[in-house]
Parts: sequence; C-alpha cells; structure tokens
Amino acid sequence: MWASAEFGFVELPDAYSGGSSIMPQKKNPDAAELLRAAAPRLTADLGGLLGVLHGLPLAYNTDLREDKRYLFDAVDCLELLLPVVHGLLAEITFDEVRMAAACDPLLAATDVADYLVEKGVPFRAAHHLTGTLVRRCLEAGESLAQVPLEDLRSLSPAFDEGYYALHDSAAQLARKRSRGGSAPARVREQLALAREALAARPCC
Repeated sequence: MWASAEFGFVELPDAYSGGSSIMPQKKNPDAAELLRAAAPRLTADLGGLLGVLHGLPLAYNTDLREDKRYLFDAVDCLELLLPVVHGLLAEITFDEVRMAAACDPLLAATDVADYLVEKGVPFRAAHHLTGTLVRRCLEAGESLAQVPLEDLRSLSPAFDEGYYALHDSAAQLARKRSRGGSAPARVREQLALAREALAARPCC
C-alpha cells in the first residue's frame, strides 16, 4: 500500500519486486508479501513446539521426539527469508518529503492533550478541551496550529506560546519518548541494543 500511487511513500527495489501481467509500469511487492505470509507459518511452528513442551512434567518426555518437525521447519523457513529481508531493507528507498506532507495536522491532538496534562490539567479535562478545540477547528476549516492564543486561552488559561511548538511533526515524534517509543532517541537506543545482541551472539 505504501508503494501505491495513492501513497508513494516507498520505492521498491526491482530485484525484490514482481512484474504485472498487464501493466508494464507496475512493481508488485512479491518478496514483502511472501515474507508476510511466512509469519503465520513461524507462529504455527512456535505454537506447535510450545504444545509439545506443555506436558513434559507429567511423563517421561518422549514428547520431545516431536519437537524437531517444528524447530527444523522454522530454521528452514528463516534460512530462506533472512537474506531476502536483508536485501529488501538494504535497497528500499523512502520519499521522506511525501511522507511528511501526508501528516495530518490533527495528529497533534494527542500532543495537545499531553501538553495540557503537563501544565497541570487533569487528563479527563485535557481530553475534553482538546476535543472541543478539534471540533472548533473542523467547523472553522482551520488547523490546530492556526488558532490564535486568545482563543486558546478562552478555553483554558493553561495554554501559552509553547502550544505552537507542538505542531512540528518532528517535535511530535520526539515527544514519544517512553521506553521503546518511536522518538529518534529511543529508536537509536533500540538499534544499539540490537547491535550489542548481535555482537554477543556466538559465531555459528
């Protein structure tokens, strides 16, 4: 969907795309779709293996004769998939300008509610105030960032000039800073942890 003309967020590499039988310009995400289809297969392998293990305390553990079919199938599947994942991610490109342009200004509503909570407004009241503000913007045909400060303060004295900094999409992303969140700083932390885990992995 992201690669479709309607979105245009990503450009798929030719090596990991399939052609169309009727439209020469089309690139079908065959590799990505096959990767997606493998996910339930691996989930089924895990479910089967856990099912084998669940009764071990009750008997002689002969059950474990059945664990290989799930383990080996998962390993065989991953040996085929992982090189494709690596190649696809290495060559896919993202149209950051188009992605940024697609950001709905109303996405800032959650940040507005959080901002009010940081100002000491109880979340229930902040949620109601933000909903009222969004409704007014929709009726007036304006964005949240265009509301004058005096109008904001008529809703709540908690609003101040800092409100307008909420509407930068990069700032919105940076605010999602809870552990494991999508803020760039948190993503860098997760990448560092992943690199450490790979470096500590014994060589096969």
